[in-house]
Amino acid sequence: MEKRDYYETLGVGRGADADELKRAYRKLAVRWHPDRNPDDAGAEAKFKEVSEAYQILSDAEKRAAYDRFGHAAFEGGGGGGGFGFNAANFADVFDDLFGDIMGGRRSSARGRGADMRYNLEIGLEDAFNGRRTTVRATIAAACDSCGGSGAEAGSRPAECRTCRGMGKVRAQQGFFTIERTCPQCQGAGRVIQSPCRACRGAGRTTREKQLKVDIPPGVDDGARIRLAGEGEAGLRGAPPGDLYIFVSIAPHRLFTREGADLYCRVPLPMVRAALGGPVEVPTLDGKRAVVTVPEGTQTGHRFRLRGKGMPVLRGGGGAGDLFVQTVVETPVNLTDEQRALLRKFESADAPGSHPESEGFWARVKEFWDDLRD
Repeated sequence: MEKRDYYETLGVGRGADADELKRAYRKLAVRWHPDRNPDDAGAEAKFKEVSEAYQILSDAEKRAAYDRFGHAAFEGGGGGGGFGFNAANFADVFDDLFGDIMGGRRSSARGRGADMRYNLEIGLEDAFNGRRTTVRATIAAACDSCGGSGAEAGSRPAECRTCRGMGKVRAQQGFFTIERTCPQCQGAGRVIQSPCRACRGAGRTTREKQLKVDIPPGVDDGARIRLAGEGEAGLRGAPPGDLYIFVSIAPHRLFTREGADLYCRVPLPMVRAALGGPVEVPTLDGKRAVVTVPEGTQTGHRFRLRGKGMPVLRGGGGAGDLFVQTVVETPVNLTDEQRALLRKFESADAPGSHPESEGFWARVKEFWDDLRD
């Protein structure tokens, strides 16, 4: 039976790069792997077909020979110089691509402790100034009694007889030789004959840890701080994971934040907005700033105070800006005297004193006039 074109088998074009080949093979290999298709007799043949295509096309020299001579390059004495599909070595290719998916990752970090997450909420002032704080996290730490080895004091773990200390075993599965984690030692390469009584051979116990965390000035909501080696302890002396501090910033009663800039809405009494003058506004550092409100200030007018925002965490220092946005407030709960004064003020109103209102009603009049025409 004539072989299918390798590019067609993987579903890629002849110009496909290494990443595209890897993605295509990964998808098809997972789909047709015999372990995932125990009731499909043809799955192993399809798995073999896509695996052969990938092994040839992922090798630059073999791919060049295939592009020139086709399948003849890999048939005995073919023009390709004797290249061929080596099933015995393919386990390495498959292991590099899939790692733990099929149970055979080779890694010096086998047994490494899990990374842990800690959620830390701080105030906006803490994000502005920075601070050192203490977090308390319940984490699996190395056992004090056995030093993390899992073996009782005075004894040592012995080499696993099943895998002879390799931490993995090989099994023939149809056309392929697949490496799997040793079921006896769980990949450690050693077995505990006299387990530690304190941790029952695990090499770790659960305890509360207190850790100092430095919050840098300018830290943003959602920032992640990594504490290397402070995560879960590895099994039986394996390296620990890391602890990640995820920072969230609580809402502030006065300020909102966008990047390095701060925003503050400042209500202005109607008279102050009309007459103008200096207005005192707060800043996040606890000080006060003065802005001069011009006569006739309207709601939404913004004043920019340069350098009064958040410190810039990256980019050579500096700080953002503080934007003060005015909200003109109409008085309520008036006294009889105030009502009388406002009516007198209204009667003395001169053209041009309310340009926005006058402009709006002028456009309304034009609109109505156009409807009548």
